[in-house]
Amino acid sequence: MINLLLTYLSYDFVREALAAGTLAAILGAIVGYFVVVRNVVFAAHALSHIGYTGAAAATLFGLNPLLGMLFFTVGAGATMGVAGDRLQRSDMAIGMVLSVSLGLGTLFLWLHQGFAGNAMAILFGNIFGVSTEQLAEMLVLSLLSMAGLALFSRKLLFASIQPRLAEARGLSLTGLSLAFMVVLAISVTLASQIVGVLLVFTLVIAPAGIALRLCGSFWRGILLSVSLGVTAVWAGILLACVTDFPVTFWITVIFFVTYGSVEGWCRWRG
Repeated sequence: MINLLLTYLSYDFVREALAAGTLAAILGAIVGYFVVVRNVVFAAHALSHIGYTGAAAATLFGLNPLLGMLFFTVGAGATMGVAGDRLQRSDMAIGMVLSVSLGLGTLFLWLHQGFAGNAMAILFGNIFGVSTEQLAEMLVLSLLSMAGLALFSRKLLFASIQPRLAEARGLSLTGLSLAFMVVLAISVTLASQIVGVLLVFTLVIAPAGIALRLCGSFWRGILLSVSLGVTAVWAGILLACVTDFPVTFWITVIFFVTYGSVEGWCRWRG
């Protein structure tokens, strides 16, 4: 088994998949922590479907799907961010945008009339198809996003837990929400390259949700979330190489079993 894994690791496409998965897992786990704390899970879900529309539109016009997803999700994220704390109370509006986005994405793919694998890659991800150029793009976007998040993470955490007190102290809730939603849009776009838009929750929500069940400390929670995300991605990719099952299947199974075990253990302890 070890020799087989070493053989797979000698392939460039496997190493590039591991690198891309690591970037998406790290950014998704960090941003996902704030998503859960701020209770904007549904908004994150909507961004992934809006990204699907952007990727389909880019495919229709012969452009890079990653750039199409990025353009649509950042635009939608900025619009949601302007709503500030009202975003948590506008599930109906978000749901309608999500629905029409799926419809438009389907229309764009139908108009494209190209290879059906394009739709499969957008919906379910294609980690082994990540090119060196895409990997470089993901690296730049990840570094910029994490650098930006580091600048306002403390203020964002304070505003997420005590929004009224933060506003009373002069913090701009709208500005923080706008900046965070843009970073979230980028992380959703990168995570979609790994697990697809339909399962983007896997990398953005699952690690953070598990970490918050186990850790009360902010930094311990962030570190655990990142560790869980990277471990699940690496394990999923290597298991996919050995079994020929989809990477997304293994990643989702790993997180499901982990969350179930953690939840059961927490309930057992009372």
